[in-house]
Amino acid sequence: MSASHPFNERDLEQLREHGISPERAADCLDTFAEGVPYAVLDRPCTRGDGITVLADAEVDRLCRRGEEAAREGKLTKFVPASGAASRMFQELLAARGRPVDASATVEDLRDAPEYPALREFLARLDRFAFCPQLEEALARRGEELQPLREAGRFREILGCLLDPGGMGYAALPKGLVPFHRYADDCRTPVAEHLLEACRYVRDRTGMVRVHFTVSPEHWAEVEDHVAAMCRRYEDRETSFDVTLSVQRPDTDTLAATLDNEPFREADGSLSLRPGGHGALLANLNDLAPDVVFIQNVDNVAVYAGTAVRYRKALAGLLVELQARVFHYLDGLDADPSPSLLDEASRFARDLLSVAPPDSLAGSPAAERAAFLRETLDRPLRVCGMVPSAGEPGGGPFWVRDAHGRCSLQIVESSQVDMEEPRQEEVFAASTHFNPVDLVCGVRRSSGACFDLMAFRDPRAAFIAVKSSSGSRFKTLEHPGLWNGGMAGWNTVFVEVPAQTFAPVKTVLDLLRPEHQPRRALK
Repeated sequence: MSASHPFNERDLEQLREHGISPERAADCLDTFAEGVPYAVLDRPCTRGDGITVLADAEVDRLCRRGEEAAREGKLTKFVPASGAASRMFQELLAARGRPVDASATVEDLRDAPEYPALREFLARLDRFAFCPQLEEALARRGEELQPLREAGRFREILGCLLDPGGMGYAALPKGLVPFHRYADDCRTPVAEHLLEACRYVRDRTGMVRVHFTVSPEHWAEVEDHVAAMCRRYEDRETSFDVTLSVQRPDTDTLAATLDNEPFREADGSLSLRPGGHGALLANLNDLAPDVVFIQNVDNVAVYAGTAVRYRKALAGLLVELQARVFHYLDGLDADPSPSLLDEASRFARDLLSVAPPDSLAGSPAAERAAFLRETLDRPLRVCGMVPSAGEPGGGPFWVRDAHGRCSLQIVESSQVDMEEPRQEEVFAASTHFNPVDLVCGVRRSSGACFDLMAFRDPRAAFIAVKSSSGSRFKTLEHPGLWNGGMAGWNTVFVEVPAQTFAPVKTVLDLLRPEHQPRRALK
C-alpha cells in the first residue's frame, strides 16, 4: 500500500477498470472523515426577491422567442431516466410481501399500513393505462381480472403485474411503464417526452433532439422502445435524433466503513457505488448541447399545454439573457466605456442577482471589467419554480458563501442543518418548490462549451449510512445535478404554474387528473 492511499494492487486494478484514480478514491475517504458542510441559508427566494413573475403578455412574447430558438436548431432536451419503477410500486410490493397466508385477501390486511394504498389501487385499477395489458396477461394465465378484484385476491394480480414471470413492472425503468391511455394509443413517459419535445424543440427541418440517460441493465429495452416510438411518431414534418448514455463508471464513488476505511464486498473487493444524479453532470458535459431543457422522466402529463407554453417562455428568456451576456462580454474584451461597465453591472445585479462587492465601488475600470467578465462568463440556467403545495424536495433560496456573498441556489432539505433553529425557520418559510424544470445555456460566446465540472461545488456532496448483510457503511453522492452541481452557474428563477408539475412518485399518482385521459398531444 502507498503512504498516500490505503489501496492494494488488487484495489488499484479495480479502480483502473472503473477509470477512477487512487487520488480521487482517497478524496472520497477524506470527505467521509471531514464531513460535508451544510448550506447556509440567508432567506427563501420569494416573488420579487429572487423569483421573477412574468405577466401573460411577457410569457407570450418569450414563447415566440423560444419558438424562434427552436427553429434555429439551438434546443435539445435532456431527460435523466435511470430510475427503476420499483420505488413507484413500493407500497404494493410491501403489501404483497407481508407474512400472511398465501390465500389472504386485501381485507385480511386491514391493519397493515399499506392497506389504504392497496385498496385504492384495486378499487380504481381500470383507471390505470396498463390495465388492458394486465387483463391480457392474466388471461394468458387462465385468470380474469374482475373476479380477482372482487374477491380481493391481490397476490395473483400483483404477481402478474410486477414479477419477472408476468409483466415485470417492478424491474422496469420508470420511463417504460405505461402512464397514459388515449383513444388510439398507450404512452410511456419516454413516448410522452418525445411528443412533448416536438412542441418546443423541433427545428425548421423537423428535427427533434432528445437525450435520455439510462441504467446499463436497461439499455437494450430502452433503446428498443425509443426506436419503436420514433417509428410510430415520425412523419413528413418530424424526425427524431435520440441519443442515450449511461452513468459513467468513473463517476462511481467509494463506500467507507463507519471508521472511514474502504468498505469491501464479501470477496474483498472495494465497494464502488453509483454517485447519484449529480454524476449525470458528466453526461451533460459530454453531450455539449447549445441550449438544453432538463426535466425528470416522470414529470409528464396527458396534455401539457400550460407546461409547453411556459417551457417555450423559459427558453425564450434564456436565449435573451444569453444574448445580452454575450454582448457585454464582447464589450468587456475590448476597451469598455464607463457606460458599458455601468450597464453590465446593472444587468448582473438586477437580472442575474449578482451584485458587485462594495469594495469594487470607485475601482479602476480594469478591475470592474475583470469582475464582470468573471461574473458573466459562466453557464446560465433559467429554472421554473412552482408555488409550494406540500411536495417533498428542495426549493429556491438565497445562500450565503464563506465570504458572506449571497447567490441563488436550489437547496434540498438534506443540505440544511435542521437542528439550527434559524436555518430550519428559513427553510420552512420557503414559498416555492423546485420541480426540476430547467433551461440551460452551456456554451460560451465563442461557441465553445463550458467545462461544467469547473462550476460545481464539490463540498455540496451527500453522505448516507446504509446496511448490507448486517454491516453498516457510508455512501457518497456527488453534488446534485441541479444543486451543488450547478452552484457556480448564473441562475434565474421564474414562477411557473402548478399545472406544469405532474410527478409520479407512486403508482397512485397516476390517478391525478393530469394523468387521466383528456386529449392527445399531436
